[in-house]
Amino acid sequence: MPARKAGRKTELQKLVDIVARLRSPKGCPWDRKQTHLSLIPYLREEAGEVEEALRRGRWHEIEDELGDLLLQILLHSEIAREKKRFTLEDVARSQRLKLIRRHPHVFGDAQYKTAEAVLRNWDEIKKGERKLRRADVAARDRRRAR
Repeated sequence: MPARKAGRKTELQKLVDIVARLRSPKGCPWDRKQTHLSLIPYLREEAGEVEEALRRGRWHEIEDELGDLLLQILLHSEIAREKKRFTLEDVARSQRLKLIRRHPHVFGDAQYKTAEAVLRNWDEIKKGERKLRRADVAARDRRRAR
C-alpha cells in the first residue's frame, strides 16, 4: 500500500467527512433524520445487492455495491459518534482486535493446519470473546475519560 503524502486525506477520510457533513445542521434533511433503526431496511437492501453482485461476478458492480454497504457502516458510525457511543475508529479497533483473537494460528502460537481445524476451534475462541469485548470497551472508556 503506497504511503500517504503528509496532509493529504485518504479517500476513506474524505467519505467520512462527507457523511458527517450530510448529517450536520447544514447538511441533508433526509440524512439528518436517519436513526440506527430507520436505516435497517437500507442496510439489508445493500447487503443483498452486494450478494447479487458477487454472484454475478461483475467487479465494477461489486465495487459499487460495497461502496453502498460502506456508506451504511459510516452512517451508523456517525450516528453513534454524535451520541458519544462509539466512533468509526472504535469499530475498526474492535474488528482488528477480534481478528487477532480469532486467528491465534496467525498472530499467536496456535497451530491449525487446515480450514477445518480453524473452524473446530472458532466456537471455543468466540465463547471467551464477550468477556474480552467488555474489557476492551471498558479500557476504551477509561482512555476517553482521561
